[in-house]
Amino acid sequence: MKPANLLIIMSDEHNPKIMGASGHEIVKTPNIDALAAGGTMFSSAYTTCPVCVPARAAFAVGKYVHQIGYWDNADAYEGAIPSWHHRLRSRGHRVVSIGKLHFRGHPGDDNGFSEEIIPMNIIEGKGDLMGLLRKDLPERGLSWKIAKLAGPGETPYTAYDREICTRTQIWLREEAPRYRDKPWVLFVSFVCPHFPLVAPAEFYYQYPLDKMPLPKQYAQNERPGHPYLQDYAASFVYDRFFDEAKLRKAIAAYYGLCSFLDDNVGKILRVLADTGLAGDTRILYTSDHGDNLGARGLWGKSTMYEEVAGVPLIINGPDIPKGVRISTPANHVDTYPSIMECVGEDRPEMYDGHPGYSLFKLAVGGRPDRNVLSEYHGMGSTTGAFMIRHGQYKYVHYVAYRPQLFDLETDPEELRDLAQDSRYAAVLAECRARLHAICDPAEVDARAKKRQAELLEQHGGREAVIQRGDLGFTPPPGYPIVLG
Repeated sequence: MKPANLLIIMSDEHNPKIMGASGHEIVKTPNIDALAAGGTMFSSAYTTCPVCVPARAAFAVGKYVHQIGYWDNADAYEGAIPSWHHRLRSRGHRVVSIGKLHFRGHPGDDNGFSEEIIPMNIIEGKGDLMGLLRKDLPERGLSWKIAKLAGPGETPYTAYDREICTRTQIWLREEAPRYRDKPWVLFVSFVCPHFPLVAPAEFYYQYPLDKMPLPKQYAQNERPGHPYLQDYAASFVYDRFFDEAKLRKAIAAYYGLCSFLDDNVGKILRVLADTGLAGDTRILYTSDHGDNLGARGLWGKSTMYEEVAGVPLIINGPDIPKGVRISTPANHVDTYPSIMECVGEDRPEMYDGHPGYSLFKLAVGGRPDRNVLSEYHGMGSTTGAFMIRHGQYKYVHYVAYRPQLFDLETDPEELRDLAQDSRYAAVLAECRARLHAICDPAEVDARAKKRQAELLEQHGGREAVIQRGDLGFTPPPGYPIVLG
């Protein structure tokens, strides 16, 4: 593969099913759809962790969460473990970020970028301390925000995304031409469609409320009764504040935010074309994780369902197959070797235990003998959760609870949990063994909780953390902090 520039566009909380390229019949995402149509889309791609801070740390380092130990939204990346940014910068590449990082953000932290433009990091360098509480889960006091705010309008997040888009256009026009000796990497990180579910009017009103579908398994008698999901729903009590009218507004707003995101992506892609950079630049589009969006009565993230642990993942540009859809499971750890290969740095000294497999190799038929993993150790959970894909099956292991098993070939919406069906005992046993070949879930769970207990003590203990309050969502730079 000829070395080329790389533009990475990451959104926040983009449910992979909510885009035209995935076959969604309502949402309008023409620019992302065009990226997929002109490139390669991975239809079974997964985050390393279905919550922001660990997912972004793992994306930076190119390893699974249990390998690097950034467990939750109060334990952020601070540059201590070499990232792809560090390694490429050390080889003379210009590596620039614009927008959300969700790293620790202390003065003096070296995250590995040549430049960070309007970075958004965790609140006060501490993040969501309530996520450190892994037993007797507190009820999250700001859960009402999702329902109450849903509708048309502008927020600090939409303003921030507009600024990110503008700064990206400026960088591509004015800075990119200065770096011709080696390929550059530009990491553009938006916050939408992350809640608050408030979409600019021009996008919100594309989705009439009477046309908005109700989420699957939303009725009380349809919701799965798994104890892990019950823990999460009892802590993040989002659904308590919804009636049908607010529900339809929330879905319309989320769709509108996806279209707003897509519009910003389109503006960036047009600059690539206008400046002549498109011929020398590959593009990778993904999101840190997805969103439940009301399915099963759940909102936000933190579960292992396809809507949440799944991510959109598209590559496009020179030497990339066009119009190809790859169903072989992929993971965010695969972006690390892909970045190295893209810019011409795929060499042994750039790796030390990285488990990823190049997306470019997957795109041309590579079939690695492995299982991809997602894991969760954060807010709203009392036990570690681990998910692997094994062929057509998705296996979800909980250290303290019974497992889940889904056949995604016959049940892509995950409506039937097969784990208690004796006919699948052999499949369950094989999946469990394959997970243990990757990590020991009990050991990882204990290690995560030990670190969280240490951080909790550093921050004054349970009562001090609860008194500090709930974090509805991280404010972008320049906006006030709201805790409640």
